Amino acid sequence: MRRTTKYPTKGSANSLWHIYKTVPFLKVAKNFAVIQLSRYTPFVGVKNFLFRTFLKMDVGRQTSFALMAMPDVMFPERIKVGVNSIIGYNTTILAHEYLIDEYRIGDVIIGDHVLIGANTTILPGVEIGDGAIVSAATLVNRDIPPGVFAGGNPVKIIFTKEQMAERKQRVVHEGKTEND
Repeated sequence: MRRTTKYPTKGSANSLWHIYKTVPFLKVAKNFAVIQLSRYTPFVGVKNFLFRTFLKMDVGRQTSFALMAMPDVMFPERIKVGVNSIIGYNTTILAHEYLIDEYRIGDVIIGDHVLIGANTTILPGVEIGDGAIVSAATLVNRDIPPGVFAGGNPVKIIFTKEQMAERKQRVVHEGKTEND
């Protein structure tokens, strides 16, 4: 279950029509400019500086955002990424969603040592536990427990934490890499 706060739309127009009643225009403009700069910046340290300083995101040390990664433009301050995590190419992290009759806002918490594959979309109000791996092109619409391998649209647990430990142990004992 995602943890979001729902705000009903007032009037006959959809919630996105009323966007600047929900978030100030200048905040969106500033965030947009910073995010676009970060998407094309090949320097991970510069991205983290931009995200921490101008977007007020909580980004752990040694965390890496790949090229084209897209944090939420409206509420980036609602995103927390732990230590030594990787956010894959063209991944979108949303802290908001605008619907016809309401809009929703929720925190996104990504743990330590998490790998998010390329082209993944993370919806508001979810938590991804420490050590989890999320495969490429996944729609994360619910919490992901620590240490699991998850993927798909919508996301499913592919390997549990225990299965992942067993697979890792087998690779160590057999002296093989994952590609063998």
